Amino acid sequence: MKHPFSCQTETFFLADQHLRYRLYRREDMPQRRLVLVHGAGVAGRDTWEMLLAFLQHWSQILVIDQRGAGESVYPDQQEHPFTLQMLVADLHALVNHLGWDHFDLGGYSLGGLVSMLYKQQQGDRVGKQFLLESALLDRTCMEETILLREKYSEAAQLLRSEDVDTGVRQFLNTISPNRKTTEQADQTAVSRLAYRPLGFAYALDAVSQGIKTLDRNALIAAQGDVSSFIGGQSVELMHQLHAELATTLPNWHYFLVQGTDHSLPFQKPRQIARLMNQEMQRFLTI
Repeated sequence: MKHPFSCQTETFFLADQHLRYRLYRREDMPQRRLVLVHGAGVAGRDTWEMLLAFLQHWSQILVIDQRGAGESVYPDQQEHPFTLQMLVADLHALVNHLGWDHFDLGGYSLGGLVSMLYKQQQGDRVGKQFLLESALLDRTCMEETILLREKYSEAAQLLRSEDVDTGVRQFLNTISPNRKTTEQADQTAVSRLAYRPLGFAYALDAVSQGIKTLDRNALIAAQGDVSSFIGGQSVELMHQLHAELATTLPNWHYFLVQGTDHSLPFQKPRQIARLMNQEMQRFLTI
């Protein structure tokens, strides 16, 4: 399905990054803005393009390519390590450049964590929030979450070697151990994630290093109205955490998305968009 937005692709030049972004516009919606932030290893357009066809409520949607992914590059055209705070700073610089003082915010995986950190730092600028299996929110016990990152660190090491394929598959097995897939579907995922293996590895490193110092409770407490989507085939411990958050926090709304795992924006874009539309409507009536 062709989405109803016109698209403008631009590059925002920072001192140490040429940040690629896409600005989608449509004239038949009330003036409201949405920023969508992708996960590790896969560009913004690949992550969100199918979902855009079904979104309502927004007249402008900003899709960014974060460092290490898509068409965003360092000035020397090489890959370099980066931190979560650098990704948050990139997002902040870009929305300032565009003059976006207030917007809704959605993030997937790594992008979910970046979105949460941005909300914590710039709370008044963010309205409705959408999280798709955000990093850091995958286990009830924070110690287990940190231990899990060791497996991602092993995948990152492989991505920095000549055995990129094995590194990607280890990442997939770690993040979606219960997934029901075919070799063809796995190969599609591998080809996406192996596009910039070093950038992907540095993204995994950024999360693994960042969560050792982050205060997860404080981060969660700083969030606004959150709609959180978790794949039905994702691990039960993740569902337990989000069900607990929805039970204990009045602003946390948890949705189990049937028939998918961590790949939910790729596998279930129509269903995710429908839930986003419904949740946005609820938010507007509060």
